[in-house]
Amino acid sequence: MLITLNRERKSSFTALGSLRACIALFTLLSFHCFSAFAYLPTAPTALETKTVRSAKVIKGSFSKDKALDKTSPSTQMTNAAILLYHHVSTKTPSSTSVTPDTFKSHMEYIAINHTVLPLTDVVNALQQNEPLPENAVAITFDDGYANILENAHPILKKLGFSYTVFINPDEIGVAPQQLTWEEVKRMQGEGVIFANHTLDHLHMLNDEFTDENWLERVFENVEAAEKKIDSELGVSLKYLAYPFGEYNLALAAKLEENGYVGFGQHSGAVGETSNLLALPRFPAAGPYANLKTLKTKLNSLAMPVVHTTHAEPRVRSNTLSDTITLTVDEEDVSLNQVNCFYFGQNIKTLVDNDKVSFSIDNVLPVGRSRVNCTAPSKSMAGRFYWYSMPFFLADGDGRYPD
Repeated sequence: MLITLNRERKSSFTALGSLRACIALFTLLSFHCFSAFAYLPTAPTALETKTVRSAKVIKGSFSKDKALDKTSPSTQMTNAAILLYHHVSTKTPSSTSVTPDTFKSHMEYIAINHTVLPLTDVVNALQQNEPLPENAVAITFDDGYANILENAHPILKKLGFSYTVFINPDEIGVAPQQLTWEEVKRMQGEGVIFANHTLDHLHMLNDEFTDENWLERVFENVEAAEKKIDSELGVSLKYLAYPFGEYNLALAAKLEENGYVGFGQHSGAVGETSNLLALPRFPAAGPYANLKTLKTKLNSLAMPVVHTTHAEPRVRSNTLSDTITLTVDEEDVSLNQVNCFYFGQNIKTLVDNDKVSFSIDNVLPVGRSRVNCTAPSKSMAGRFYWYSMPFFLADGDGRYPD
């Protein structure tokens, strides 16, 4: 069945009855601002001014990216790349870590070539369908590790960059390597945004089919975490980053019903057709820390998918027998040059006007996998539209691996 997506964004979440129209958008791509004001297109903010000064200071290390200079002038659009980090350290698991030196190189490149905004500004623009500055970026961390304060915070503070940390409140000051509440409050006082990552980093889809109270149980965890953050920090954004990036349509519907915004771990830029219940973020650590490839992602555009035949990311079988078809608003998308990949391998695609179809012949692994598709922009040289579709498969006991 073809699911039609609603491309018109409203300032508030729609009623649950319109869920099917907006939830299918999940397939779109795998320090809070020092000024209290949102970004104003016609007047630079204090944050922007500080970032410009910082860019001048580090210009000896980085110059303006020539690839971006080739980009033709474009009208303002609602588009941003959201980066995802976990550890900034040389002593933590390599798969989720970036070294302080590499992280610094990321931030110095961004200072020259991009505009860093608070995550709240990006979300507000998506909700209101308002334009963002060209090459907008938001920076996020998951899990609240102490090395964020030790190794990342000084770099970000020096550059005047806003950033957000999604924390597990029951782990703060308790689990090894975690920030303390005293440190969290000090960071908040210096402009860092904190948001919800569940109480204790649970696999939210565990036991979905065996526990009849599954949805109520996991959402109680979300609400308890939100209340604890509000109690400790006096703020309740109702932003939830799904642990491990795992979610399904029922969970997303529950978030929408209660006014939350959801963030995944599948890649891609965010734009006017993005699903506010599963916003993509680009992982920028581990195997994704290479600055050369990160540059392309930072400069990417949200693929304007308006229909999909596969809306549910949680799958119940390790094989997908049906062809998946996407309908794309292809006015500026060179669909004839689309490339889709699964586990790094190019998969065959069929393009028919505004439709892109593909199938996955591989056996899906237990846990997490995804398809990534890219296609060049017709009007903006060197920029690519990016789309990511995640798949989540439980083991025989209905549970998910770390």
